[in-house]
Amino acid sequence: MIKNRNSGNQEAGFTLLELLVVLAVLGMLYAIVGPQVIKYLGSSKAQAASVQVKNVDAAMKLFRLDVGRYPSTKEGLNALVAQPAGSTTWNGPYLPNAAALNDPWGRSYQYANPGKHGEIDIFSLGSDGVEGGSGEAQDAGNW
Repeated sequence: MIKNRNSGNQEAGFTLLELLVVLAVLGMLYAIVGPQVIKYLGSSKAQAASVQVKNVDAAMKLFRLDVGRYPSTKEGLNALVAQPAGSTTWNGPYLPNAAALNDPWGRSYQYANPGKHGEIDIFSLGSDGVEGGSGEAQDAGNW
């Protein structure tokens, strides 16, 4: 009877070729899916800014109902979270906290009274922080 030398001493594992095939498949998946995921994340911030501007605009309308006017440019959007001096009919806060006044890129929303596009303008300058742009860099406003 001839015994196989490796019969009781075999170790399980992957060959180098199997590992290379798996790495190649993962690399192809990353090359195909990665850019799509990054594009989706960028557009989601722009969409979030648009929704947040609408929320701030709705809070501003509640402020106007209570106080009888929109805040001045000097009072700014902070009038939605802290009572401005001399506003006796203020019934806020109209937003839960001051963090709601920042866009998804960490900058404060801009406010103008009177606005260029309407009675008041509330807007974010997008990812690039300058007027205009397209895609993620596009401005989001209440107009």
